Amino acid sequence: MRFGKFLMIAVVLMLAVSAAAAQENALSLDVVGSYTTGVFDGGATEIVAYDPASQQIFSINGDNGTVDIISLADAAAPALVAQVDLSEYGDSPTHVRVRDGVAAVSVANDQDPGSVVFITTAGEVISAVTVGALPDMLIFTPDNTKVLTANEGEPNDDYTVDPEGSVSIIDISGGVENLTDANVTTATFEAFNADGALPEGVRVFGPGATPAQDFEPEYIAVSPDSATAYVTLQENNALAVVDIAAGTVSAVLPLGFKDFSVEGSGIDPTDEDGAINIRPVPVFGMYLPDAIEAFEVGGEVYLITANEGDSREYEDVFVEETEPQELTLDAEAFPNAAELQQESEIGKLEVTTTLGDSDGDGDYEALYAFGGRSFSIWSAADGSLIYDSGDQLEQITAAAFPDDFNSTNEENGSFEDRSDNAGPEPEGVTVGMIGESLYAFIGLERIGGIVVFDITDPTAPAFVTYVNNRDFSGDAEAGTAGDLGPEGIVFVTAENSPTGGDLLIVSNEVSGSITIYIVTAGM
Repeated sequence: MRFGKFLMIAVVLMLAVSAAAAQENALSLDVVGSYTTGVFDGGATEIVAYDPASQQIFSINGDNGTVDIISLADAAAPALVAQVDLSEYGDSPTHVRVRDGVAAVSVANDQDPGSVVFITTAGEVISAVTVGALPDMLIFTPDNTKVLTANEGEPNDDYTVDPEGSVSIIDISGGVENLTDANVTTATFEAFNADGALPEGVRVFGPGATPAQDFEPEYIAVSPDSATAYVTLQENNALAVVDIAAGTVSAVLPLGFKDFSVEGSGIDPTDEDGAINIRPVPVFGMYLPDAIEAFEVGGEVYLITANEGDSREYEDVFVEETEPQELTLDAEAFPNAAELQQESEIGKLEVTTTLGDSDGDGDYEALYAFGGRSFSIWSAADGSLIYDSGDQLEQITAAAFPDDFNSTNEENGSFEDRSDNAGPEPEGVTVGMIGESLYAFIGLERIGGIVVFDITDPTAPAFVTYVNNRDFSGDAEAGTAGDLGPEGIVFVTAENSPTGGDLLIVSNEVSGSITIYIVTAGM
């Protein structure tokens, strides 16, 4: 291990200790039980939902295309109850939510319209309706009158079929047992195809795609009053605002870019130096958020996003990823280009070809990397940035696991493997109120684990704790490495919990496991 690595470890340890000291004993997460499918890297536990009445977890099992129902009556020993096959409604289930004894499941059907199937907590189908192409996520409105789906509308592998992205709104106020397709309104993005309809900064870059085709709704949050939906358009680095009553998209807002050259917002950009070296670099980050949640503080609505990062890669058709060492950098913008393009600097960092050559002369005046390596809080009123966690997620994970920093989620012994990609890749996020404090729980897809911040003051979140139920000495494929690839996160309040205490349920897609944490507030 090099001296530089020792030095940086010491620095990040001091930073993490000082951050943790402010929140000492504020909150702890302890494993109370787990459920394992035994399937490695097959998506056997992609997304989870919880029903307090039946004390059951509903899990999307992409490995065999079912919705798995798991009893949590004994939280220390979750047990499989049933597997529900919904193949007659499409190719595969993608997401699940539960409300008042009814589970809603989105089912994709290649590039054709998908379905939402409503089932009882015993797994019996109640009804089904048709929604937009490739529904990948759904949510009940807080008033329980509607279900919304984020229809990604991704193109097929050779980009010959590219359906439009959309948001479907299912009116369930008359009871799910009475649903027909007449209860579905689909909000489209066709109005944004007109010249000048989009604000500057919204990425539209698919080959030959209109904005409506290019927008790929990823995740939805709904305002507490059930009037407005906020939808992440991940690849487009944008946020869509949907008027639920009108069934229309009222705005598409660009999220802007994060400046990695600012102190406190740096990154570790390379896996070639054999050291943890989180530092400012002359690169911008596209936030490209995955999960989003809405919450209210002091009468104001805020949005929190997990800024995972994602790129488009359609082999032999369209690939946007490249590396600075493969580009010609503008001499004025990058006077030290030769040094920067070394692999030990930013030479291997994944960046996009779709931004940065502002004058179209073939050299790049700016570089844009995938993801913010952070979580952000935004104003729901206008989409303005309220807070970004800067470089804290990398600093926290480096302090906790210095020998496994920026590991991948598919194998151990992968120190720094993701440094030149998107680092820890925050993907999932949820919020929960405990006592008088509001907490955010952020799942890190690559190195794993859950980072907890106190967001009671949305303008000044405070780091609380980081837990990672991963065994870095184990074998990932053999199933001895613990939890890998957290995807879905559900907070269960004490009043709805089988244990009588607050719980966090986390599905881990790569390890095919679900872990239940008991959340305990400090004294």
